Amino acid sequence: MHFHFKIHKPYGYLSQFIGEKASQKKLGELYPFPPGTMAIGRLDQDSEGLLLLTTDGKHSDWIRSRAIEKEYLVQIDGEITETALDQIRNGVEISLENQKYKTQPCKVEKLSNPPDVLPRSKKIRGDHHGPTCWISVTISEGKFRQVRKMTAAVGFPTLRLIRIRIGPYLLGKMKPGAVESVESFLGV
Repeated sequence: MHFHFKIHKPYGYLSQFIGEKASQKKLGELYPFPPGTMAIGRLDQDSEGLLLLTTDGKHSDWIRSRAIEKEYLVQIDGEITETALDQIRNGVEISLENQKYKTQPCKVEKLSNPPDVLPRSKKIRGDHHGPTCWISVTISEGKFRQVRKMTAAVGFPTLRLIRIRIGPYLLGKMKPGAVESVESFLGV
C-alpha cells in the first residue's frame, strides 16, 4: 500500500527529510510521514507552496514529467516590461550545471493586483528599495531554480516564489505547514 500527500511547504524548509546541517528545517518536522516517503520534485529553501509527496516512485516519475504543468506566483524586483515577459514566454538562456540551457516556451502573465497570499514568515525587504510586481509563470519542465533564473535572466530577480499548482492539484487555501492525505495521484 502506498501513501500520497500534498503539503504547503513553508519558507525556510528543505524539500527533503535529511540534511547536512542539524539546524536546517526538513519536511519530517511537519508531519509523521510513513517510511519511504519522498518529495516529488523540489522547492528550494527560499521557495514555498505546493509540494507533493509519495511512497510510490511511479507517481514521482509521472508528476515530474513534462506532461504536468507547474504554476507559480512570483514576486519580482521592479515593474516587469512586456519585452521581458515575451522573452520568458519564448524561452531564455540560463545556466544549468555550468552549461548554457534555453528554457522551453512557457506561459507568463503580469498580475494586475498582488495575489491574496499570506505574508511570508521572514520579511522580503523594505518598501524603500523600490517597486515590486507579481507575475504568474506556468512551466512544464522543472530545472534547478529555473523560475528564479528565468526572471533574473531578463533583469527582474525573484523576491518570492510560491508554487500554487502541479497539474490538477492546487495549493488553494492550505496554510504553511499544512499536510493533506491524497488517495492517489491521477494518471498512474
